[in-house]
Amino acid sequence: MSAKTSNLQYFAFSFLSLLVLRYASSSYYSEPSIYALDVCTSVDQPNPIAALYPNNATGTLNGTIGVLPIPLTLARKLIPSQYGILEHAYRELLPSFPVGMYPAIVQAMHDHEVQAFGYKIEDFSRTGIEFPFVDLLGDGYSSFKWAPSMLMTAGHEIALKGAQDYGTNTFPASFEPGCDAYRAVPSSKEPGTTYFSASSVEGRESLSTLFSSTEEEMYPLSFFKNFTNQPTFADGKTCDNMIRLFNTTVSSAEKGIERVKGTVRANIHPFKKEHEWSNVYGLRLDTAFIENNYLSCESFRGYVSHE
Repeated sequence: MSAKTSNLQYFAFSFLSLLVLRYASSSYYSEPSIYALDVCTSVDQPNPIAALYPNNATGTLNGTIGVLPIPLTLARKLIPSQYGILEHAYRELLPSFPVGMYPAIVQAMHDHEVQAFGYKIEDFSRTGIEFPFVDLLGDGYSSFKWAPSMLMTAGHEIALKGAQDYGTNTFPASFEPGCDAYRAVPSSKEPGTTYFSASSVEGRESLSTLFSSTEEEMYPLSFFKNFTNQPTFADGKTCDNMIRLFNTTVSSAEKGIERVKGTVRANIHPFKKEHEWSNVYGLRLDTAFIENNYLSCESFRGYVSHE
């Protein structure tokens, strides 16, 4: 499998300069941030592809992805008016998706063993609501994912700055659990129940999930593979090319990919108030990824799917 060539000069400068800021600044050692990352141990599996792609950012993403059906009219109000919505693209993948609805996406993820150019950064968590199948280029064909806002681990300068460089609204946040993608709820009556929550340290932004295992297959795996691999943007100046791999050891070991059903509660831009969704279907999974940063969005003209 070949990865799209990174913009190495830009990314190397950004990645390495942030490492210098994080680890070499005298003020960091003399006056630690009150949001300094807790020392804890994750149960995430090791990054299986770092040696294969040493000049790309690689890592693993462990967590839960859910599909949030919202009215297409609401999606049209939330997504910037200059971008079209490729309804035919998601209906081709989901022929029975309810008429007049749009599949917004929630991702509650833990980034583990992220590294590039021989450097590794600390793990961090992130979550937000994303909008796939957006016609960024106006060609009526190429699918992009708009990710306007993100709650991210407070004190993680590299992750926060990396997202801000795309124009993303970033909210430093505290997470529960702090070092993993989710935590089991042993007292739950439903099998395989896990929870996840994030709260902004300064504002009202928050997102929480409660998911249980299910045998129902509301959406095919091919749909998840498609939208998770769409080029991602915020302000449209550059695009992030994150290639999610569903065929490595982290996706097949032990439980592998689990289907889940649950509840999502979120108060985050671009929504103007808190929303709650029940009967949300999705996946609980771990995937390796290759990431190519700060690329020209135009270079993805004609993009349909990674696979």
